[in-house]
Amino acid sequence: MNAAAPSAAAARAGRGPGCGGTLSDDLGWALGVVFRSYAKAASAAFAELPGGARGYQVLAAASRGEPGSQLELAHHLGVDRTVMTYLLDDLEGAGLIERRPDPADRRARRIVVTAPGRERLADLARRLRAAEEHVLSGLSTDDDRRAFRALLRQLATHADAQDAVPRCTVAAQAGPGLRGAC
Repeated sequence: MNAAAPSAAAARAGRGPGCGGTLSDDLGWALGVVFRSYAKAASAAFAELPGGARGYQVLAAASRGEPGSQLELAHHLGVDRTVMTYLLDDLEGAGLIERRPDPADRRARRIVVTAPGRERLADLARRLRAAEEHVLSGLSTDDDRRAFRALLRQLATHADAQDAVPRCTVAAQAGPGLRGAC
């Protein structure tokens, strides 16, 4: 074996030439590497879908009926409403969704996944699972992958809760007209 070549265990532990060893304990570096790997694999899985990953998120959320209106969906996914309009136009043009009047509010449109959209969503979900397995293949066992997902979900839920701004705080900052919403 070449003395300059790192062992497989050292490379897996982050001590290979790719990170110089000094970054092996750096959370930001590790998260960045995993995220870039995931983003690359997911982008490949969604390459042919209008809107790519965002298009997938719209189909997945709409297939569960959450949230129902176009504006609620934009807020839920963190997408600017103008961008959402163009994204929905593209998905509708591809025959994957329909916009229907909301029976409770005729001004609003509900996003409904079509039968071809559901078939496409099932195919995309299979592709995404394969991409995820590729990213998680560095974990040696199914138990390790399940544990990683559970810990990541726990951490993400905690971080999301810490970042959430209470509704009344937003209303108070917005001015007197919205304070009555609390």
